[in-house]
Amino acid sequence: MPNAASSVAWDDFRLIKAIAEARSLPAAAELIGLNHSTVFRRLGQIEESLGTRLFERHRSGYVPTPAGEEMAVLAERLETDIAGFTRRLAGREILPAGELRVTTNDSLLVELLTPLFAAFMRQCPDIKLDVLLGNQALNLSKRDADVAIRATDNPPENLIGRRVAQIGWALYGRATDFPEGAPADQSELTQQRWISLGDQFSNFKVVQYRQKHIPADQTVYKLNTVLGLAEAVEAGIGIGFLPCFIADKRPSLVRLAPPQTGYAADLWLLTHPDLRQSPRVRLFLDFMAQELTKLRPLMEGGAMGREDAAAPSPAEI
Repeated sequence: MPNAASSVAWDDFRLIKAIAEARSLPAAAELIGLNHSTVFRRLGQIEESLGTRLFERHRSGYVPTPAGEEMAVLAERLETDIAGFTRRLAGREILPAGELRVTTNDSLLVELLTPLFAAFMRQCPDIKLDVLLGNQALNLSKRDADVAIRATDNPPENLIGRRVAQIGWALYGRATDFPEGAPADQSELTQQRWISLGDQFSNFKVVQYRQKHIPADQTVYKLNTVLGLAEAVEAGIGIGFLPCFIADKRPSLVRLAPPQTGYAADLWLLTHPDLRQSPRVRLFLDFMAQELTKLRPLMEGGAMGREDAAAPSPAEI
């Protein structure tokens, strides 16, 4: 009878968890950075050492047996415990040095953050930044990233952070198409051709406005990224709502309506509670908060003037 307790390593748990999540060996191999044949061979070795089958092989994929499901659940718990341990160690570090993983989205990075990151690295040359782009927040609890910079009205409850500004949105058109600026009769704007984020972004208030007030056949161009909106308006495809920090830097664009607080989203600097005292994280958060606060007029569109924009949240650090 194999001695299972001494023959199963942490990497074996990771492999079983990956197969259970992916339901196929090629997909599991991609998740953990191995090739298909290696995963197939190691699964056989693990099952042999444990003396039990961990997956049933069906046409629909690999389905965990009760033993395989139990092992995958234990692997998830182990992964959470290990991530928590490394976070706590990172929170006790003495010197602000090493790698800092920051997640944000492409429009914030390209239009706002890169010069600030450069200034931070000049000030703190011993800290290296690993920037991860994506519109979905990574799991800071599992150290996918140390800091998240996000525009959101609902930051995750398990994170702490500070709200540094609001991202204002306003309606813009191409300056050559509106040489007199915004028309006196704003109802004329609903007759224009429109560009917009796609319907999958219906949580955005500007998309909700477009869906409610603009006929579907007048929305001629949709995108799944904020970064391309301004280029579409500059190209003369149509008018549309744009973030003020992007559009106001482009002389080829003109505001057709003022920013409205109802369309704005809060900009947050977020981290995990275990990392709040890490010198790297603390230094980065303090620097970014200071620099982004200076850019609040640009981000908020200049005339938004919300008095509570700097009010602390319950989780503020």
